[in-house]
Amino acid sequence: MRFLLSIFTTMFFWLRMIVRAILSPVVLGAAALAEKDGKIVLVRQSTATGWSLPGGAVERNEPPSEAVLRELREEIGLVSSQPPEFFGLYARQVLWITNLTVVYRLREVVFDFKPGLEIRAVRLVDPADLPLDIRLGTRRLLLELAGKRPPSPYR
Repeated sequence: MRFLLSIFTTMFFWLRMIVRAILSPVVLGAAALAEKDGKIVLVRQSTATGWSLPGGAVERNEPPSEAVLRELREEIGLVSSQPPEFFGLYARQVLWITNLTVVYRLREVVFDFKPGLEIRAVRLVDPADLPLDIRLGTRRLLLELAGKRPPSPYR
């Protein structure tokens, strides 16, 4: 009897987790405030309009701090930097999906950018003088970095 109860409890747990994942999925990403000579690296993606921070999805069993380095190697040709420093955790709801992004600050970034299918261009911007065609979430983060917006409560 105890064995059957254990099996039932385990099955119920996994069924609940599957239903929860379908009804309320969470996507985890990592992005970088990559600094070079006091400026921040922004990227222009092939699939979106406006300038944004480099970054992307965190793979299964991958620490976000390693994911951000992998994404920067893939997107901007990261050669070296200081170790990633946690900057904040940001959430955004898209329909029923929650998108969580771990943002890291990387100082002394050295990169060798080559345009590709995913990233068309890279530019360095002064956080105090942002371009007009910057994505809203990126603008908010850079204003926070410059002290012109309250910090995230999850820092």
